[in-house]
Amino acid sequence: MPPTSTAVGVERVRATPAALAVLARLTAQHGPLLLHQSGGCCDGSAPMCYPRNDFIVGDRDVLLGVLDAGGDARVPAYIGGAQFEYWSHTELTIDVVPGRGSGFSLEAPEGVRFLTRSRLFTDTEADALRAAGPAQRGGWEEAPEATVEPTQTGYATPAQVAELLTLAALVGEEVPAGMRPSEAAQRLDELRRMAGRATRPVAVVPLPD
Repeated sequence: MPPTSTAVGVERVRATPAALAVLARLTAQHGPLLLHQSGGCCDGSAPMCYPRNDFIVGDRDVLLGVLDAGGDARVPAYIGGAQFEYWSHTELTIDVVPGRGSGFSLEAPEGVRFLTRSRLFTDTEADALRAAGPAQRGGWEEAPEATVEPTQTGYATPAQVAELLTLAALVGEEVPAGMRPSEAAQRLDELRRMAGRATRPVAVVPLPD
C-alpha cells in the first residue's frame, strides 16, 4: 500500500519494501510506532523509530506522511520543523541497511538501521504540493473504526427509511418494494454495516423524487 499522499500523486515520504518489512515486524513486537527525522543532513542520515506513546510530537514537527506496512502497521513519519525548512523540496525514502544504529531506535537490536535517502521534487510535483497547502504540523491520530448502532425499536421510522434508500444507492444494493417496517429496520442495520466496512469513499448518488 502506498503512503498517505500530501497532494494528488505526490508523497513527501516513502519506504522501501525492506524498510516496510522491518516496520511491520517492529509493530508486532512493540505496538504502534512513529519515525522521526531530526538533526544532520537528511540524505544518508538515520530516522529514529520509537513506540508512538513514548515520543511527544512537537507543535513544529511536520507530518511527512503515514507509511502503510500492512495490517495494523501504519507508521506516521515526522521531521523536525527546522529540518523541514531545508528539505521541503525533496521526497524522502526510508530504507534499511545492515549495521547498528542508535541504541534508542527500536531497530537497533535487529542488526539493521533505518536510513533516509532523498531526491528533488520535479517542478510539477513542487507545484502540486504548493497547491495542496501547508504541510500538517503536530501529531497524527488514526481514524476510529466505524461503529454501527442498531435500530432501537426494530421498526423503521420515515427518516430511517430515507437512510435505507440512500445507503442502498451508495453500496449498489436493491431494496424490495413493500417491505414491512421490521424488515426495513433489519435491512437498514445490514446496509449500515456494509457502508461502515467500505474501504474507499463512495460517490453520493442523488435519489429520485
